[in-house]
Amino acid sequence: MMTREIQLTAQIAAVPGPEHFTVAHKQIEGEVVVRTDYLGLAATYLELMRADCRLPIPARRPGQRVGVMAIGTVLSSAGPELQEGDLVQSMSGWSTHSAGPAASYVKLDPDVYPDPSYYLGQGPTAYCGVADVAEVGEGDIVFVSGAAGGVGSLAGQIARNLGAKKVIGSAGSQAKADYLVDELGFNAAFDYHHDPIAALKELAPEGITVFFDTVGGALYDAALEVAAPGARFALCGSLSTQLGAAADRFPEPDRDAARARGVELLPFSCHHTPDQIAAWHHHFRTALDQSRFVYPRTVVETGIDGVPGAFLAMLRGEYRGNVSVRLA
Repeated sequence: MMTREIQLTAQIAAVPGPEHFTVAHKQIEGEVVVRTDYLGLAATYLELMRADCRLPIPARRPGQRVGVMAIGTVLSSAGPELQEGDLVQSMSGWSTHSAGPAASYVKLDPDVYPDPSYYLGQGPTAYCGVADVAEVGEGDIVFVSGAAGGVGSLAGQIARNLGAKKVIGSAGSQAKADYLVDELGFNAAFDYHHDPIAALKELAPEGITVFFDTVGGALYDAALEVAAPGARFALCGSLSTQLGAAADRFPEPDRDAARARGVELLPFSCHHTPDQIAAWHHHFRTALDQSRFVYPRTVVETGIDGVPGAFLAMLRGEYRGNVSVRLA
């Protein structure tokens, strides 16, 4: 079986561009052969393309296929675990087809969600951070930074479903802020370009009790300024610095300032256990069935050649919610 795949031409030092990717043809074989139908896109994957990758996963090297979560259909299987036509998930990456042992694929139920791309969402990260790390509950006043993105758009809704008194989001434009309130059920939202401290003081005069942070930088500082005593900060990511050098991409939070304000800093990993993933899918399915959840997503339809362009557009903030590619 011949596949077409996207490989790195060079590891990315700062801002990625089309020159970092190339299309290659490769012969593949294995116990199971799968046609790729959907590819997940997330900012986390950019870190895996860097020479100074700071994640506990091996970075991709020049000449290697870009590895991301993918969903596909089994074309052939030599063993009993999978059958032709099964829907499966794997980390096969940016390629039209993949092959490997049956153990490298997870069989999915095609009837659970309206569309297979729902499996590619960043819900486990959002759910773990809100429910397990920040332990959001009745009466909490929650602020979510990057709330129109793949993780933040889910985190705010999860917080609401767990009983938060008020959920506030920040986004990169007024249109996105309006979307958070009008479509996703946030209580309030604002464009972070316009004095986030003033916005938070107006929207949460009593102070925030939980901060779910995907952005860092000025929004972290703003949240600290308006935090109520004992507030919990679930630190998920730092989108504001993702294009910098390693030392800048992962800035150390001001722990002394947090301690002085009685704020608990709770950084957490985006790599999850099977139990955490199962907990998310239970919450997600139940909330969808009860019409208590809107799944914000963008599905880009393109051939494998267009995947790098979709990835770069996602990094520029051109899409809303969870982003995936449906290979045409």
